[in-house]
Amino acid sequence: MQATNTSTQTMLETILERIFAIRRITRRDQQLLMSTLLSKEGLNESDRLQIGRVFDALQRGLIKVVD
Repeated sequence: MQATNTSTQTMLETILERIFAIRRITRRDQQLLMSTLLSKEGLNESDRLQIGRVFDALQRGLIKVVD
């Protein structure tokens, strides 16, 4: 189970870094973040805050959704 948490953590970090770097998010990224956030498995407070920052930036128009 630790390997799954590690790979999920790495995937999450990669997605978040890319989103903030290019200020764009795909629908797939958005779905992955929502499912990760809702599952609450293996998420620490930092992860939750980062995901929250993405959704806040989406609402404020700072990040665009692309397909």
